[in-house]
Amino acid sequence: QVQLVESGGGLVQPGGSLRLSCAVSGTIFGIYTMGWYRQAPGKQRDLVATITPSGTTEYADSVKGRFTISRDNAKTTVYLQMNSLKPEDTAVYYCNAWPLVFGSWGQGTQVTVSS
Repeated sequence: QVQLVESGGGLVQPGGSLRLSCAVSGTIFGIYTMGWYRQAPGKQRDLVATITPSGTTEYADSVKGRFTISRDNAKTTVYLQMNSLKPEDTAVYYCNAWPLVFGSWGQGTQVTVSS
């Protein structure tokens, strides 16, 4: 059973920064492309960034240039550094494999961008 534990969310003012972490256990972390997803109230869950096992990254246009995804294969953890945050970044953030092969989700971490 794969376990995904997200942390690092919180309340931040527009223009601020947060760093999210996701600890992964119960699988061979290093062979999977990992992603960060987010779901705003009343909206679908969207993919915002991915990172391959070798470190190649891709980003949704809405976060390109502001967010950075990284991973530590030894610690089986994936990170999301979020800078220049905007109110529209407010959502619950989740990590998971891409594509979704784990069959489960973590609890997510709430990010609220508001003055």
